[in-house]
Amino acid sequence: MRKVQGALAKPAVVKTARAMSLFGEHAGGWLAIGAVGALVDRKRRGEWLTAAAGVAAAHAASIAVKRVVRRRRPADPEVQVLVGTPSKLSFPSSHATSTTAAAVLYGGMTGKKLTPVLVPPMMVSRLVLGVHYPSDVVAGSALGGAVAWGVRRFMRRRRNRG
Repeated sequence: MRKVQGALAKPAVVKTARAMSLFGEHAGGWLAIGAVGALVDRKRRGEWLTAAAGVAAAHAASIAVKRVVRRRRPADPEVQVLVGTPSKLSFPSSHATSTTAAAVLYGGMTGKKLTPVLVPPMMVSRLVLGVHYPSDVVAGSALGGAVAWGVRRFMRRRRNRG
């Protein structure tokens, strides 16, 4: 984390990371995108709402794991905490979880490869801000991917029945 902050924590990067943090807080930005998708794409309204519910479920799963694991956020005197957090718990990163779920689910619906564009920047932003260990963001992304996989499977089955 020290090396990440040393290399990347420049004012413009920190400003962007803080904006990403705000967007991803409680999966709010991703849920808003799902709601907009449901409003705009009336033919697939149910799919957008299901995908958004999948993002919410991924976020909820990360909170549940946090409460079981109870790993504290980094406390290294050489690492600056550059953003506020809603809790002192670190593992897994809920931002990485919900971002991965959103990228997989919304990317699957739009036919766009969103995962490589959205997930790595969010993961790195959590390190730049000094609020997660690398293992937190990797585990969060894996959890988000697993939840999204299950939701996509459910969506395909439902579509095939219809």
